[in-house]
Amino acid sequence: MTVTVTQARCLYGDEYRRTPECGLEHREFYFVEELTFADADAILAMMRELCPQMVDGHLPVWVRNLAYRLGLLQRPDEPVLMREAALNLSMHGPDRDDIAEDLRNRADALEAG
Repeated sequence: MTVTVTQARCLYGDEYRRTPECGLEHREFYFVEELTFADADAILAMMRELCPQMVDGHLPVWVRNLAYRLGLLQRPDEPVLMREAALNLSMHGPDRDDIAEDLRNRADALEAG
């Protein structure tokens, strides 16, 4: 488990596990800084651990959107990640449906070749 997952769990809670007694000082700006500089594997591990069914979990929508955006910046040509990010955007409100559709179209184009 990475520091990012621990910080997220301590800040926002976890639908599936108790909040750990880690003794660290958790503040949202520390978490955002950690997330900003995390690699894509750590970001995706956090998302999949804290929101395994995509519609669940206690992470705020803005954290989910930021996490996927940061992951896509590191892996811009990964269709599976594009579709996962698009699904996340679609599930959490219509505000970003155009971006979700663009991600799905880009994923389709990459897979087509």
